[in-house]
Amino acid sequence: TGELTLTGQVLPVGGIREKVIAARRQKISNLILPEANRGDYEELPQYLKEGLAVNFAKHYSDVFQVCFANKPRKGSSVH
Repeated sequence: TGELTLTGQVLPVGGIREKVIAARRQKISNLILPEANRGDYEELPQYLKEGLAVNFAKHYSDVFQVCFANKPRKGSSVH
């Protein structure tokens, strides 16, 4: 779950602990969380955070960068 404003700001979400547990159950190891929830994540026990790569986003562009940083854009040439 999550929410963006019309200007692309990433808003905080509830239930970070539950979301991390659910991700681990599904063997998801790369997460993008709202920057506003960094404190919630950091308070989690270490055993829940082990093996996870977590990126924090303030704006949609942060999410885009994480998801598509190493992928060529459609119509671009790859050298």
